[in-house]
Amino acid sequence: MAQNGGGATAWVVGGGVAMVIVPLIMMVGVAGGDDAAAEGTGVGGGLNDGTVPAQYVPWVLKAGAECDAIKPAVIAAQIEAESGWNPNAKSPVGAEGLSQFMPGTWQTWGKDDDGNGSASPYDPGDAIMAQGRYDCALAEDVEGYKRAGKASGETLDLALAAYNAGPGAVAKYGGIPPYTETQNYVVRIKSLIPKYESVDDPPGEIPAGQRMAMPLPGDPVVTSPYGMRMHPTLHVRKLHTGVDLAAPAGTPFMAARDGKVTFAGWSNGYGNRVVVSHGTINGKKITTTYNHMMAISVSVGQQVKVGQRVGAVGSTGFSTGPHAHFEVTENGQYVDPAPWLGLK
Repeated sequence: MAQNGGGATAWVVGGGVAMVIVPLIMMVGVAGGDDAAAEGTGVGGGLNDGTVPAQYVPWVLKAGAECDAIKPAVIAAQIEAESGWNPNAKSPVGAEGLSQFMPGTWQTWGKDDDGNGSASPYDPGDAIMAQGRYDCALAEDVEGYKRAGKASGETLDLALAAYNAGPGAVAKYGGIPPYTETQNYVVRIKSLIPKYESVDDPPGEIPAGQRMAMPLPGDPVVTSPYGMRMHPTLHVRKLHTGVDLAAPAGTPFMAARDGKVTFAGWSNGYGNRVVVSHGTINGKKITTTYNHMMAISVSVGQQVKVGQRVGAVGSTGFSTGPHAHFEVTENGQYVDPAPWLGLK
């Protein structure tokens, strides 16, 4: 663990040091562009157990049930970032096991959860359960800071920052500390969560009188409509080909209508992008696109249902901050998404 918590970015594997490469993207919880930072209770609900080594699935599920703030997908994402699922990992600074506990922290949180007669950070069951307990305690700590007016931000972001830098650092700085490692750690965990979340989302529905459902939860604010504008990063006047919706990083970006994924990957300018074909509607071929995402949850050729997650809101590509850029095309030409979404 780095500093007082977790978040080691290098570990010893077979005598060598394996490094985690952290992408340079905007810090989670910091507003950018027209988007306002939004309060949230965290993400990472169901577990896509096909992405977790089978022997660890029961422990991840159990640890992810310790509290509402820390879900199984969060536990799994942390383990990937901490140790790459290597139960024998040891960092140069002495962090140990799957969850990279420092010896002093392990003394407080480690228990013999697997019942083998010893409590060891190298026993996966012990490590994962200790991680869940510690994460939940940190979530409770930062909630207390927020109630007392000593910190602000999303509980999950603050708890992850506390795991990496220690809760004292979160209290000292009133939020995510200005440490590059800690900021990158929070971003990395949030970017990994969609990989481990189950995409078996509850079936959505298109509201009466609309042709598409809102691709974000709730009733998001439109921060930039379709039409001509001064581009915020290119600084030239050009057509804004979709609609920007306010949402914090990690928010589920969902299919607006049933369809088939025709593109899922990186696109210059758009960053992480998904394109969904909805077939022919009123004689026109209709597609929707989901852009600037921090992570993608679907693959080319996959059939998706309205309300199904296609990725997570982010700030990749030409973007000034986390937001959802949503587009509609008719016969390959961009059109205003507002009438499709029932927006005024």
